[in-house]
Amino acid sequence: MRALLVALMLLVGSSSALTGVFATPAWAVLPDEVLDDPALEARARELSKGLRCLVCQNESIDESNASLARDLRLLVRERLVAGDTDEEVIDFIVARYGEFVLLNPTTRGANWLLWAAGPAMLLLALGIGVFYVRARAKAPAETETGLSDAEQARLREILKD
Repeated sequence: MRALLVALMLLVGSSSALTGVFATPAWAVLPDEVLDDPALEARARELSKGLRCLVCQNESIDESNASLARDLRLLVRERLVAGDTDEEVIDFIVARYGEFVLLNPTTRGANWLLWAAGPAMLLLALGIGVFYVRARAKAPAETETGLSDAEQARLREILKD
């Protein structure tokens, strides 16, 4: 009984434990946001999973409890009720907030540079590495030269002291 009480106190006292237990993504969408039409609600939830919360930046608006995420969820539902297609809803939100709002950015326009930069830098680094290793292999080996007579005499003098 005592161990159960201690475990309960640790659970309640730990904010990370409470966050893990109570702040589930399913609870981010509030009941007053849910649409009456299940098909529209399913579309809204699917669209919300692909939009970034601009406050949290690593969560979708479907998972975030931030007030801006709520506003975006309501905006998505408002546009769907108005009769917009999924693409029109996404285009409207991107036009309003920029492409950063997409969790999976497009590869159109200048974004292809960003998508290609990682692999290009990897290939460049591999090329430089291969060039460096080959150049080191072709370099003449350094030969060790012994101490000159003057250096040996100085060394003996130092060691005697």
